[in-house]
Amino acid sequence: MDVRWEEAGWERLTGRAGRRRLPVWDCTAGLVVGDDSVLLVDPGSCLREGAELREQAERLTGRRVTHIAFTHGHFDHVLGAAAFAGAEVFGAVGLDAVLSVEREELRESAVRHGLAASEAAEATASLVLPRHPVTGEWTLDLGGLQVLLANVGPGHSGHDLAVFVPGEREVVFCGDLVEESGEPQAGSDAAPRQWPAALDRLLSLGGEDALYVPGHGAVVDAGFVREQRATLAARFGVSEA
Repeated sequence: MDVRWEEAGWERLTGRAGRRRLPVWDCTAGLVVGDDSVLLVDPGSCLREGAELREQAERLTGRRVTHIAFTHGHFDHVLGAAAFAGAEVFGAVGLDAVLSVEREELRESAVRHGLAASEAAEATASLVLPRHPVTGEWTLDLGGLQVLLANVGPGHSGHDLAVFVPGEREVVFCGDLVEESGEPQAGSDAAPRQWPAALDRLLSLGGEDALYVPGHGAVVDAGFVREQRATLAARFGVSEA
């Protein structure tokens, strides 16, 4: 156990990667540390939460966050990004356009799910759009560590991005394509019939022995992802053929 990470409320997954389960919505924020750069996976639900993540990341790594990856565009995964001045932001291709035109819908969703109206308004007014669209795969060199950003959707949303971290044990940040603390949620922007195929891509990316980090809930293994895939296929009437 790395006491310093644990004392800050973070779970150390490998020597290069860790994550924190944020309060209220149990949303995961991931941290990947290279020799030169630091990647944050999903920056929280508001500027207050983003600022807390920034301070913790700087304290744990001794450096500022240089890169941010949005696993998808829902409010609890993107609205903290403005707290990270100068960070390069990545998202699945097309996510920038969606966030740009659906700013009001994002604010309304945040308030509907319980974020204070003032915080939702502040965060959406300063919303950061991803400047680096990932079409297929993007290898991100953090210095001594090459992280793979993979556009694996659509599924949970129209723009799902996974983050693969190599190492002594591979780590896959799945976003809400995988959920452990509750049933996977299919909103109006989901692509239900394509969701099982997105999980196939996650399994192909990580392999049998990887740690799969869901958007909400505890870290799971490949068996859990396969079971959730089968459940979603049955739920949405997707043939296994």
